[in-house]
Amino acid sequence: MDIAELNQKHAIANHVAFREIADGMPAAEISNAHAKAGIALQGAHLYAWQPDGHEPVIWLSEFAKFAPGKSLRGGIPVCWPWFGPHDSDSKLPAHGYARTSMWDVVETAALPDGSTQIRFELAQTNQMREQWPHAASVQLQISVGRTLQVSLITANTGDSPFTLGEALHTYFRIGDVSNVAIRGLDGCSYIDKVADAAHQVQHGDIVIDNEVDRVYLDTDADCIIEDRGLKRAIRIAKQGSHSTVVWNPWIEKAEKMGDLGEDGYRAMVCVESANALDNVVSIAPNETHHLSVIYSVEPLD
Repeated sequence: MDIAELNQKHAIANHVAFREIADGMPAAEISNAHAKAGIALQGAHLYAWQPDGHEPVIWLSEFAKFAPGKSLRGGIPVCWPWFGPHDSDSKLPAHGYARTSMWDVVETAALPDGSTQIRFELAQTNQMREQWPHAASVQLQISVGRTLQVSLITANTGDSPFTLGEALHTYFRIGDVSNVAIRGLDGCSYIDKVADAAHQVQHGDIVIDNEVDRVYLDTDADCIIEDRGLKRAIRIAKQGSHSTVVWNPWIEKAEKMGDLGEDGYRAMVCVESANALDNVVSIAPNETHHLSVIYSVEPLD
């Protein structure tokens, strides 16, 4: 659909409208009594969420490239149907194809509590089936209000089981990474991708003073980002996710990335709700799997 068709079919006054945010990049812009948000149809990629009375919660690089086929640096990239590099073909895109593919808008709704809901579906193509030859449908449902609720829903529509890796690769805006602690993973084992995939155990809160790239395994715990700089806590409450990924590229890697910005690493941290590595999920025929997260802003204790 073009922008006019999207607005005719799915716009809701005082809730959601569609516009082109860059050449060939349509987006849904949500504004209601509780919050504002932006979602690019490429990747069903939420790139902004700001509850009323708060600083923006989601971080987007000022150097993010809004272009067809390019992943955005920041927001909530949808990693599906695998997380990280493909397990057998290094030529396939890291984190799967969902984050750079166009998604269709299925429906929008103004909810009774004043929040706004929008649901997307990834239209499968022959090229996608060549990369991942399984019969499946995938939808992303987002509810924007005082909280941000995101559900990644995968249905097995075939007659044999398949294995799925996935993540909501969420970038959070923080005051300064040196003034942040991440709670909720004390005692969890993790794979440290900075240390040659060594198996480690977390002791206490996570503080970041160097490159961090960790996959915490077998955890469905809430995580809380304590941000003393912005004087707030961000809670990440998840269901259907058994891995949590914590990532910050730090100085040297950030300089090589090109779209993070010179000091971008200081203003963001990723806490990702995932099913990755040892926690990939198997979905039987006619079964549906939900990975759901509720993001909220709380006062610091």
